[in-house]
Amino acid sequence: MAKLRISDDWWTAPAEGDSGNLILVTGRRSMDNVIESGLYRYRVEVTWRYEGDDKALPVYADSKVMEEVTDALNDSFDRDPVAVLTGIYTGDGERNWVFYTRSLHIFQRKFNEVMAPFPALPLEFAAEEDPDWQEYREMCQCEVAQGEE
Repeated sequence: MAKLRISDDWWTAPAEGDSGNLILVTGRRSMDNVIESGLYRYRVEVTWRYEGDDKALPVYADSKVMEEVTDALNDSFDRDPVAVLTGIYTGDGERNWVFYTRSLHIFQRKFNEVMAPFPALPLEFAAEEDPDWQEYREMCQCEVAQGEE
């Protein structure tokens, strides 16, 4: 079986959180072939709640660790695509990474392996079946809406 091509084309757009604070939404483009494969049925959301600056964005030290974690996760899942990072939401006191995965058990194991070198972080996890990629499709509307302004 041929290796599934996973896009590395990203976009970022501003959005407004429920409290009126800025949220930066970063999404991965061109995921139709991954969605159509039917392999990635589970959505996992990983949340890091942080004490932000006066605009509820992460302070520099936290944002630096967030980017290092993001890069480490992307590198790991690029080599072993058991999961795909599809979206990142940053603002309003939270960083949320959104993944679609083939297996919750394997995702957990790989995630823990990637996180081992990092200090313990206050991460929360939520997972559910989303075979139609509803969250991803909703997130992509942020890019379209921004492009129309």
